[in-house]
This record gives sequence, structure tokens and C-alpha cells, in this order.
Amino acid sequence: MLRIVSVAALAAAAFAAPAFAADLPMYEPAPVAASGTTWSGPYAGVQAGYAKGHATNRGGNSNTEPKGFTVGGFVGANHQFDGSPVVIGAETDLNYDTMKDNDNVPRGRVGNQLNWSGATRGRIGYGTDRVLVYGAAGLAYGGHEASRRVGNRPGSSQDKTAVGYTVGGGVETIVADNVTARVDYRYNDYGTDKFKVANGGMKSNLTENRLTGGLAYKFSSW
Repeated sequence: MLRIVSVAALAAAAFAAPAFAADLPMYEPAPVAASGTTWSGPYAGVQAGYAKGHATNRGGNSNTEPKGFTVGGFVGANHQFDGSPVVIGAETDLNYDTMKDNDNVPRGRVGNQLNWSGATRGRIGYGTDRVLVYGAAGLAYGGHEASRRVGNRPGSSQDKTAVGYTVGGGVETIVADNVTARVDYRYNDYGTDKFKVANGGMKSNLTENRLTGGLAYKFSSW
């Protein structure tokens, strides 16, 4: 008799367990929030830095080594592909420059300086939640001024808008809401131009290595 009661009790418990479990509250694991960081969107910023150049002056004229500071601003836009770290974009900037140098020539003096500069570049990079490493290349342009004085006669100068190319890259990081900081390096070649200066013409090619730091405001959210 005792054995029959025990079996009946076990059977009742087995049937009751699913019903009891159904009455218990259901708990689902909390969803893991995916990172919403994206480098996509327009931005604008300011930058400043230092540049050192080399001017090749032909026609028996000495070369010069212009150098100086630069300060300016930039605007651009990025696009980051969905589910990918790849970021592409375009950017343009405009700067005020103090890069210049003069050198003595036989019975005279020759000089080169960059009064302003700009570039329009395409960018491609690798973006994480907080850091973007990028390369950039495009069109460089600037106000290249060449001068020459011969003997005791008054010298003369001419300013031309020089056009060439730029290549470089940099690192950008998020430092606050919608604010990034960057370090940017570029090599600029402004091409060769012919200048009308004292005692005839002079062909000159200006190149530079430039390092700048900048701050940007991103207009769209991360």
C-alpha cells in the first residue's frame, strides 16, 4: 500500500511541475547595447602648425629654404560604411602662411615665400569607436611669391597662385561630445611657375613638409 501511495505522489508532482513553472515570471537577459559611434557626417574646424619648404630656383639663382607658421580652417564630410571600420571622405582647407626665406646671389638677392595655402583632399581611413587613422591626397594651391634684386638696383617680386598636389595622413580622436582633435602631416608640391622679377624671368618650384594640429566640430551625432 505504501508503495502505491509513493508512486501516486511522484506522478502528481511530475504533472504539477510544468504548471508551476508556467506560473513563474519570465526573465529575459538584458540586450547588449551596440556601439552607436559613426564617423559619418559633416564637420568644420581650425588648425595651426609649422611648415618647412624648399624652393628650387632655376636660371643660375640660389635655392631657398622657406619656413614658418600656418593657421587656418577646414570643412569636410565623412561616410563610414555600415558594419565596417572603413571611412571615406572629402575635405578642403584655407590657411594664412608665414613661410619665407632669402638667399644671396652674385651681386644680388633672391627670395621665396608662401603667403597663403589651401588643399582639397580625398580621405580614406580606419575608424574605431574613438580613433580614426587616415590617409589623404589631392590638389594643393597657394600664393607663391618670388623676388630678386640685382646689384644696387631696386628689386621686384611677383605673386602667383601655384597649383600642385598634396599627400599625407593623420590621426583623429574624439575628445568631447561632437568634438575631435587631430594631428595631420602632409607633403605639398606647388608645381613650377615662371616669375617676372628684376633682370628677367625666373622659374621656381616650391615644396613643403607641413605638420598641423586641429580641433573639429562634428555637426551630426555619433
